[in-house]
Amino acid sequence: MSVGLIFDVAGVTQAQYEQVRDEVAPGNRPPPGLLYHAGGPSENGWCVVEVWESQDVLNTFFNNKLQQALKKAGINGQPRFFEVINTMQP
Repeated sequence: MSVGLIFDVAGVTQAQYEQVRDEVAPGNRPPPGLLYHAGGPSENGWCVVEVWESQDVLNTFFNNKLQQALKKAGINGQPRFFEVINTMQP
């Protein structure tokens, strides 16, 4: 079952986002198990929305790569997760 992630943290800058992205997805290439990624400015900071193949794959990525990269970039906050029931593509 696919899982979604929403990470919307106040005060995060584009530079911090790019630092983390470059560390966890060099060359802007998706890590194994990532189905969709979108990132952009939000009202108070930066927002990332992702869809992953499974909770296990996401947990491995989060625990082994993303958590450290966020810490290095000085980003505090926790993502929200949800079960993906439906996706649509043109």
